[in-house]
Amino acid sequence: MKNIHTLIGILTLCFSSMSFAQATATFNASVTIIQPIGITTTSDLKFANVDAKNGGEITLSPNSTRTTSGDVALSDGGIVSAASFEITGESGYTYAVTLPGDNYVLSNGSETMEINNFTTDFNSDNALAAGSQKINVGATLKVNPNQTPGTYVNQGGFNVTVNYN
Repeated sequence: MKNIHTLIGILTLCFSSMSFAQATATFNASVTIIQPIGITTTSDLKFANVDAKNGGEITLSPNSTRTTSGDVALSDGGIVSAASFEITGESGYTYAVTLPGDNYVLSNGSETMEINNFTTDFNSDNALAAGSQKINVGATLKVNPNQTPGTYVNQGGFNVTVNYN
């Protein structure tokens, strides 16, 4: 019996001091902060001078070309300009552009005109080259018949938003 207790004691001692093999690996963490996307207005939207006559629409394209429909006439004078923006950010990244989507009002006192159908020359497949890119925005202006002469402006500005894809 003494031998059995001794054998059990030796086996217990052997198994209790036995350790399993271990291996450890380490790793590092890193992050790269990219240039935040930004947008700066470089030119405002300007339809220049027009003669309202019996009204109609003036479409100003992103390449600053005016066309009319209805009985509104383009006149000499004033500056014709699509709105222009410089987009800055991380070179090689693509981004999305969100244009104003509603009807907005240009006013001269109590007189108003509606502006809508904003368009851009932005190509969603283009990546930022060298960290910046220029885009242009046009729109359509609805001129009322016999619109009162004067300078019409919008009060709150229009928002163009850019986000990385």
